[in-house]
Amino acid sequence: MSDHAADSSVVGSPVRTHGYSITAVHRVAAVVTGLLLLVDGYVHLNDASQYTQFTGPTFSEGTLFRIQAIIAIIVAILVAVWPRLWTAIVALVIAGSAAIAATVYTYVNLGSIWPLPNLYENTWHEPGKILATICEGVAALIAIYLIVASVQARRRARQA
Repeated sequence: MSDHAADSSVVGSPVRTHGYSITAVHRVAAVVTGLLLLVDGYVHLNDASQYTQFTGPTFSEGTLFRIQAIIAIIVAILVAVWPRLWTAIVALVIAGSAAIAATVYTYVNLGSIWPLPNLYENTWHEPGKILATICEGVAALIAIYLIVASVQARRRARQA
């Protein structure tokens, strides 16, 4: 191994951001979270037209799918481009809430909760549902890692 490859100042050095360092692992985790949220957004956009007929007090389930897709895509870009504590928290909220909603509404008929239509769908066999839920769950778990890593990096920066 050459001295150049072993020099941590050249390879794998953290990038300084707002007083604390973002490591390459943190950056990769943020990009993976973004990619998972992009898949989730794609699935929701692709499937939205199948759910337009299911309406609630204010809008249809198809509209809710489109809103979820747009938010997931925006958050995907934010967390991948700016891997910060706040983007990780937003990614956790979006991905985690979507994964929990998909799982709960598969097993429990909660009915229509204003302003949401009744989202109950007692099957995992709908196209894209398993893929989207897995992507949401994994994105939420990686977002938790990003939050913990960001908090630890901030603590280390303050102690230094």
